[in-house]
Amino acid sequence: MESCVCVIPARGGSKRIKRKNLKNFCGKPILSYSLQNAQKSGIFDKILVSSDDEEILEFAKSFGVSALRRPENLSTDYSSTREVILHAIESLEMQEVESQDLWICCLYATAPLLDSKTLTESFLQAKTYASSCYCFGAVEYDYSPYRAFNIIENHNKMLFKEHFSKRSQDLEKIYHDAGQFYFARSSVWRNRENIFEDSVSIVLPPMRVQDIDTLEDWELAELKFKLLANSCRK
Repeated sequence: MESCVCVIPARGGSKRIKRKNLKNFCGKPILSYSLQNAQKSGIFDKILVSSDDEEILEFAKSFGVSALRRPENLSTDYSSTREVILHAIESLEMQEVESQDLWICCLYATAPLLDSKTLTESFLQAKTYASSCYCFGAVEYDYSPYRAFNIIENHNKMLFKEHFSKRSQDLEKIYHDAGQFYFARSSVWRNRENIFEDSVSIVLPPMRVQDIDTLEDWELAELKFKLLANSCRK
C-alpha cells in the first residue's frame, strides 16, 4: 500500500464551543474518536496532530501519535485548513519522510460519527480515481436547495422558479461536503486550492454526518452517535 500520512488539525481556540477539540463527547474527548479511527483504519504510516495548544499536543502524544506545533499565524479564525496542511507537509519534508509525493489525509478532530472502514474505503477510491485531485466524504442535502427562497421585505423570492412545478423526487440530487476528511497527494494540496471542483467523493449516509459548530449541533451529534451505537449492538 502506498504511503499515506494523516494530519489532524486541532487548534486550541474556539469561539462558539469552548475547548471544542478536547470537550467530552459521549464519555471521552471528541479528538480521541478521530485518533482511534485513524489508528484502526490501518492505512496511515504516520498520524500527526497539528495544534497551537500544549494540552492538545500532549493529548496526541498520549495516543502514541506525532504532535506538530503550528505557528500562531496559522491558528486564527481566518486560517485555512489548506494552509495548515501545507505547513504539515513542509514539516514532513524537513523530517525527510520518504516519498516525493505523499498521500496526505486531512482528518478533522470533530468527526466522531465517522468510522475507520469509511477511511479505508475512501483511500482505496482515492488511489483509483483521484491521483490528481481530492477525494472526500459527501452527503446529500436533506432538503433540495432548488426549493430555496430569499425573504426580502417580508416577501418570499424563489431562487429557482423554473423548478416550482416539479415534484421533489424529480429534482436533481445535490450534495455537500461532509466536513470530515480529504485525501490528496501532497502535490495536489500545493497546487489545487479548490478542494471541490473536479474531485471525487464518497457519499455517506446522513446518520454518519453532522456539522458541529454550535452546542445544538453537538447535542444532535451525540444523539446520532448513541443511535448508531445502539444499532450496532442489535
